Amino acid sequence: MAIAGPLCSSKARPLNDVGSGGRFHCNKVLNDFKKQISTLQQYGVTHYKVQLAMEAASLKEKTRDSEEGALQCYRTLLQDLNAANIRPIVILHGSDLSRFSADATKTGRSPADAYVEYSELAFHLFGDLVHTWITFDVPADLTDSQSLQLLLDAHERVYKSYHQKYPVGGGHLSIALGPAALSSSPSILPRVLETVDFLALNMQYDCRNVEQLQDWTTTQAIRTPADVVVFSFAVTGCGSAEEEYRSLFTMLKVFGGSPAEVRGYDVSHFIPQSDDYQERPELVAGTSRSAFTAVMEAFAHQTPAERDVFLHDTFPSGFLMGSSSAAFKVEGGWAEGKKGRSIWDVFGQQGQADGNATADVACDSYHKLDYDVYLLKGLRAQLYHFTISWARIFPTGLNTTVNSAGVKYYNRLIDRLIKENIKPMVTLSHWDLPQALQASGGWQSNATIQAFGDYADFCFSSFGDRVKHWITFHEPWVVSYAGYGTGQHAPGIKDPGKASFQVSHNIVKAHAKAWHVYNDKYRASQQGQVGISLNSDWAEPTNPNNPDDVSAAERYLQFMLGWFAHPILINGDYPEVLKSQVQRLNSQCSSLVAELPTFTEEEKTYINGTADFLGISHYTSRLVNASESQNCVAQYDNIGGFTPHVDPSWPATSSPWIYVVPWGLRRLLNFVKDEYVKGGIPLYITGNGMPTPYTGEGLNDTARVEYLTAYINEVLKAVRTDNVSVNSYIVRSLLDGFEGPQGYQQRYGLHFVNFVDANRQRTPKQSAYLFSNIIENNGFPKTKLIKLSPSSLRQSHSRKLPPLPASKVPSTSKAVWEKFSGQTAFERDMYHYSTFPEDFKWGVSTSAYQIEGAWDADGKGPSTWDTFTQAGNAGGANGDIACDSYHQLDADLYMLRSLGVNSYRFSISWSRIFPTGKDTVNDKGVEYYNRLIDGLLANNISPMLTLYHFDLPQALQDLGGWENDTVLEAFHSYAVYCFTTFGDRVKFWMTFNQPHSIVTAGYGTGVFPPQMKDDPGSAPYRVAHNLLKVHAKIYHTYDEKFRATQGGVISITLNTDWVEPKDHMEPRDIVAADRYLQLTLGWFAHPIFRNGDYPEAMKWQVANKSELQDLQNSRLPVFTDEEKAYIQGTADVFSINIYATKIVQHKTLILTPASFERDIDIAEEYSTNWPTSAIKQHRPVAWGMRRLLNWVKEEYGDVPIYISENGVSTDSKDDFDDTARVLYYKTYIDEALKAHSLDGVNLKGYTAWALMDTFEWNLGYSVRFGLHHVDFTNPNRPRTAKRSAMYYSEVISNNGIPLQKEEEFLYGEFRPDFAWSVASAAYQIEGAWRADGKGLSIWDKYAHSVGRIANDENGDVACNGYHRAGEDLALIRGLAVKHYRFSISWPRILPDGTLTNVNEAGLNHYSKLIDALLAANIEPQVTIYHWDLPQTLQDVGGWENETIVGRFKDYAELLFQRLGDRVKFWITINEPYIVANVGYGYGTAAPGITSRPGRGPYDAGHNIIKAHAEAWHLYNTTYRPVQGGLISITINSDWAEPRNPYKQEDIDAARRYVMFFGGWFANPIFNNGDYNEIMKSRVLERSLGQGLTKSRLPEFTEEEKRRIKGTYDYFGFNHYTTVLASPLHFSASTQSYDADRGVASMSDRSWLGSGSIWLKVTPFGFRRMLNWIKEEFNNPPIYVTENGISERGTNLNDKWREHYYKHYVNEALKAVKYDGVDLRGYTAWSLMDNLEWAAGYAERFGLYYTNYTDPNLTRIPKESTKYYKQLIQCNGFPDPKDGPHPCLQPDPEGPSSAPAPSSTHSGPSSTPSDPEPERVSFLGMQISTSDAAVALYVEFALFIGAILGIALFAVLYHKLQKKLKLAHLF
Repeated sequence: MAIAGPLCSSKARPLNDVGSGGRFHCNKVLNDFKKQISTLQQYGVTHYKVQLAMEAASLKEKTRDSEEGALQCYRTLLQDLNAANIRPIVILHGSDLSRFSADATKTGRSPADAYVEYSELAFHLFGDLVHTWITFDVPADLTDSQSLQLLLDAHERVYKSYHQKYPVGGGHLSIALGPAALSSSPSILPRVLETVDFLALNMQYDCRNVEQLQDWTTTQAIRTPADVVVFSFAVTGCGSAEEEYRSLFTMLKVFGGSPAEVRGYDVSHFIPQSDDYQERPELVAGTSRSAFTAVMEAFAHQTPAERDVFLHDTFPSGFLMGSSSAAFKVEGGWAEGKKGRSIWDVFGQQGQADGNATADVACDSYHKLDYDVYLLKGLRAQLYHFTISWARIFPTGLNTTVNSAGVKYYNRLIDRLIKENIKPMVTLSHWDLPQALQASGGWQSNATIQAFGDYADFCFSSFGDRVKHWITFHEPWVVSYAGYGTGQHAPGIKDPGKASFQVSHNIVKAHAKAWHVYNDKYRASQQGQVGISLNSDWAEPTNPNNPDDVSAAERYLQFMLGWFAHPILINGDYPEVLKSQVQRLNSQCSSLVAELPTFTEEEKTYINGTADFLGISHYTSRLVNASESQNCVAQYDNIGGFTPHVDPSWPATSSPWIYVVPWGLRRLLNFVKDEYVKGGIPLYITGNGMPTPYTGEGLNDTARVEYLTAYINEVLKAVRTDNVSVNSYIVRSLLDGFEGPQGYQQRYGLHFVNFVDANRQRTPKQSAYLFSNIIENNGFPKTKLIKLSPSSLRQSHSRKLPPLPASKVPSTSKAVWEKFSGQTAFERDMYHYSTFPEDFKWGVSTSAYQIEGAWDADGKGPSTWDTFTQAGNAGGANGDIACDSYHQLDADLYMLRSLGVNSYRFSISWSRIFPTGKDTVNDKGVEYYNRLIDGLLANNISPMLTLYHFDLPQALQDLGGWENDTVLEAFHSYAVYCFTTFGDRVKFWMTFNQPHSIVTAGYGTGVFPPQMKDDPGSAPYRVAHNLLKVHAKIYHTYDEKFRATQGGVISITLNTDWVEPKDHMEPRDIVAADRYLQLTLGWFAHPIFRNGDYPEAMKWQVANKSELQDLQNSRLPVFTDEEKAYIQGTADVFSINIYATKIVQHKTLILTPASFERDIDIAEEYSTNWPTSAIKQHRPVAWGMRRLLNWVKEEYGDVPIYISENGVSTDSKDDFDDTARVLYYKTYIDEALKAHSLDGVNLKGYTAWALMDTFEWNLGYSVRFGLHHVDFTNPNRPRTAKRSAMYYSEVISNNGIPLQKEEEFLYGEFRPDFAWSVASAAYQIEGAWRADGKGLSIWDKYAHSVGRIANDENGDVACNGYHRAGEDLALIRGLAVKHYRFSISWPRILPDGTLTNVNEAGLNHYSKLIDALLAANIEPQVTIYHWDLPQTLQDVGGWENETIVGRFKDYAELLFQRLGDRVKFWITINEPYIVANVGYGYGTAAPGITSRPGRGPYDAGHNIIKAHAEAWHLYNTTYRPVQGGLISITINSDWAEPRNPYKQEDIDAARRYVMFFGGWFANPIFNNGDYNEIMKSRVLERSLGQGLTKSRLPEFTEEEKRRIKGTYDYFGFNHYTTVLASPLHFSASTQSYDADRGVASMSDRSWLGSGSIWLKVTPFGFRRMLNWIKEEFNNPPIYVTENGISERGTNLNDKWREHYYKHYVNEALKAVKYDGVDLRGYTAWSLMDNLEWAAGYAERFGLYYTNYTDPNLTRIPKESTKYYKQLIQCNGFPDPKDGPHPCLQPDPEGPSSAPAPSSTHSGPSSTPSDPEPERVSFLGMQISTSDAAVALYVEFALFIGAILGIALFAVLYHKLQKKLKLAHLF
């Protein structure tokens, strides 16, 4: 039940409410009430309360004439409700209990008797219409026992009467009481429950009373198992509508946890009032003087001291604080996604801003949405006020064209804000009118009003389901004054006397129109608010005692604020002050000075009241006096009759118009309250801030800190002292931005933006930290409240770990290498999409010495690292200041909030707590860590605290350090102190960080303090022995004394690299790898997690080495049995730091001198193919993470594991755009996911190293690990989020790496006539290079040139396809394709390239091939030219010689003549990019020309395009009418993603990459006959810069353009892969294609590889490329003419190819089904392995394996042939939900059908098969006996055909077996 009623007709009188004397004048409001029924229906109301307000006598009297009076009115009302499916609930008696006795007095009977009679009459008269009754609606706060007893007596009698006399119909009756009444006496509730059909509760909630919730939960009524109806729900003290809604949910939550069953609740409070009844107290026009005077009088007697006194208080609950931005100031992306130009784009691009600045990029927020939300999270913003760029939604300003990319951007922004619990406040227009509308008159044109209404309508419909606060215009006064008055702003019109007034007039009408659109169409469903944000200074009379100055100040406000506020909020018209002033001035002048338009009466009515709230934007104040002499000049101040100026004592800012006058804001708010919002509409401060200069204060913006503190405090005074109802405070602005005429010379942001860096990195200023604290404290409380949630802090991993037997040698964990080391790269690198459990801990880490600085501050003692670095041992660097975190706690918490982590791992500086390591406590140090811990918990971040992270107090080192028992005892005491002091809040403890590093670097190599390196063979073992024992002691102390009360866990943090054996088939290397892990990780883990003792491998190794060194005992100390038992199990979780991977093999090392390093007997190396980092030894090989986690699981059991550090280093250069780190986390976290999801590793948390760049120990500041950049050259140590922080934050938000929606697999089929094909090319397969009269091609010559082809291979024989065409036809037929794409060799047809010599043998070969294909029902797809130009034509310049155009046309015509009767699908030229650029630029393809890299490719490409066009026209004109075929060109292109998607210049580079690649040839043919503008402008600009007079890119004549344009029947497209693109700057003098393009490309490390270094598996790029073709070239029919993947070596079980085709074809299907791409066909490359051009035969793309060692070049089907055949037979991907599809049935001889596609599996899967024929193993795959016969034939052929006999055969066979043994794909 959703219950409403009564709804209000006004503030004074609700509908259906009872008037004085208990009378209700029903007829007066019945008609009005009917109008409300639609509102009730819209809000889902099911029941409505009707109060029966009639005396018993009156009711009885009316029964004699039931057709008249109130009785009939009631029946009509009840009938109307029932007709609307709204059930009435009739209240027999309301809250006025005095009437109860009064009614009885009139009859002389007891009140109960009279009431029963009255009730029975009501049942009789209305019972047919009413089924739910309330006897008494008792006030919620009534607890008087006498009154309650009286009411209950009457109620009980009525209850019995109702059920005895009116049992028919199943009605229900109750009495409505408050919880207080029901709890007032123990007897009340049971009595009520016996006499009600449901429990009706009257509830009250005060948002300010947080204890009320607890009161509710203990109320007996709520704990009662009964049907409950919340009959009334009154809400008070809430600061916002949202808080009111939350109160309802809070109440329902209370019931949700009780036995009571809630059957309904009152929603009256939440239904907005209809316009017909939403009447505000009338505001009388012309009362501004009294409002202004009232404010002046209120503050007239304040002394400056009283005025400026600081108020310590907080804002009301629900008060919202946030920040703002404006689209044109921050977004950039001015032409992205088809955005239209705005007037500010034009303004900047015409050089009208300071320094010729433009907003083209601005802060790049269009691409950095995640960055901005990241900052808002750190800021704790509750509200974000941003604007929508009208031109980004409607490029022309009109709704005829919608830019979907713009809509997508704002949807993403809104969704991200809501996800982070930040309310969006959206402005529709913030000065940036579309230029197209300005060209038609802009705001001076009435047409713009309608356009704005349409735009608003679109925004409401698109975003209004989530946006609840809309602002039509922000600061419209600025538009009219500066844009159309002074001309200082865009559009730069200077007409203050006319245009300015007309613009304001139209803006007011446009605002009203938008408001009505929302009110009429959207309010009921969206329940939002629409207001306007007006800017205003405060105007203080220069002389408050001078009436003229007072009047002038008043006029100033009315000309600024009242100009818009008065029509909207007062009476639909301009203020009388403004109108009379204009009239007076005009009357004094001979001509009109100011043309103030007038509103019609209809317009006034339409405008009046069109704001649900008022936004106020305020920055400064003015002293105002009356103009001394007015003239007839149309100037703003002159028109207004005032002169503004400033007090010289007011502090100035970098803006000449903003002075710091905080008290003016309070006075302005009081004026607004009295003048405009007396009707109760909410008031929001939508902009307040000040600028600092472009240079100067920068990050340490003290002036802004003081400004915000003072101004926000004035708002607080207005709220708390003056009772101004302000609901929000919004700082201008979130970021520094483009500030219009000032360009970037003024900085308003809380965050500093570096506008000279393409990254546009954002760095918090001091003002951001200040504002964040104000938000946290909700103002300025006298004492800060710490909000902790202790119940959520307890850990659950506290069971003692069981002992395990000692590890074997090698350990059983060698199973990890057995399982993983033989993986193919495909299996190893397959990306896995999944998420972690909800309780997974995401964290980030630091350590004290590395970040805190303050090395001797506040009583801290020196540590060993202080001594070590100050002696110059870290390259002169030290941690004296480091990141200065000791003084910048706010900054560190800001970063942690932004990241969204739920844990933070940090260490305590022992010497900061105990300066000498023991005895005396340093309270300042304790205070710092208390503040840190409390700050973490206040932000719901769990502290993970390390007791010791390398920084021993120097005083203890002076005693002998970790070799001294006194130090060990001091450490124990220190730990106990920390548990005692911080353990109530810290629930995760680590004793030591990386004890292996402590003992080896500190006591072995000496690279760490204390620099002990004299005894590397024993000292590390001795110290480690001590560390283990003291760790165990601390563990037991915590376990015995603290765990029971604190509930935490304690462990130790260990570290190691993963090691991969050099040869996983070599046992000694496996043993060596296991030994490495046992002697690094196991050194500490084995005693703790297994049996209390060192690993057997370690004991064996060190003991033997010691004996060989003639020592009596092992250098490794021995634990007693008691110590073993004490140490074993002293960790609750396994905490491990993981960074890198290395390769090891066994190597016996020298014995002396003894060293822990040489005890291990291994040699280390790294693969040259592995990625690198700034630290040579840290090779970021992600798959090592998964293997190491599996090793830990195998070695130490199912222990909970926390990755406590994981990260990668870059060098010391600024690395804001840290792509390498993004790729590191992207791959490492995914490997952790695999370990958890696929391998069952009990992984509980992941912690990234590090929160920020830090002092990296002996490397100082030479490397960076941070997610946040720290500027160590700046004394303030500013922190700036890097791109990796954005990535990690996203991973945390998603709790892993889930499969994105667009990556989900799509089931479906292609069009019925979809053309499935497979391809080859003449030179790559034919061979027969001199057979039957064939001429030489450029590839023949190229391949026979030294060093051109890998392994000096060539195509002389290739696959011998020329002689094997018939056999190859069987392969084609075996794939079930209906098309076959092949190319014709030009020199095989025309040996010299001309018609002078036609080689009939060559023509006959192709003619027979075509006939055979057609006979097999396979359509030939013929490529006329696939790169093999006749050498004779190259000898005269080849494609650089324009005569080639005619030669190609002749050649094509010969083919049309001789073959065109049977060929219906022609491709003129394959991949012209390769021909032109690779052949005539790079020279890595034939003809290998490199001499003219800046001209050759363009000249060749120019001729290729013309040659294609001529061939197309020839066919179109001469042959198409007869032959009826299709002809086009095949263009190839990679897709390019920006390397950094947040960066405009990378996005531009990606666009440039594609335009210079596919767009080079596609644009002339498929678009306009000319090269694309990007290419033309780039080449021209560089050419001119090189001193040339014209572009190196040739130009087409207009006639040529017309001839080229449209020369296609389809878009032939070859595609393989995607790249990441970024700018690459060449010398200005360099003339080359690459220099012109200016793009660097790389690949994402997470992408699967192939046998070709350039080919990465990126299915998503295929879909995007197809969409690019669609969008750029008007969706032409597309045939994919090549797509495939390569491998190297011999492995017929090519799962990678199956995966490639599955996912690439599926992306093509998405392009068709989701995106509307007109895809007609798909061609797999290639039919068989062949000569892959310059790569020779090493790269294999074939569906069929070509055995090049067999003289017969036998073709063997790979496993992928079955999958591709199935794909064709299914014509796509049948949905498994539709049941088994016939196409999925396996072949009679072959494996089961290919895997069913899955959207969640990380890789290809197999499905159960039907019973299979007998199978044998051959070349890595299981094949049928028939295929085995072929295999045997191959071996037999090898045997009888071997030239070198049996011996050579044996050698070849041995090599083949060795390859198989390696089992590596790539």
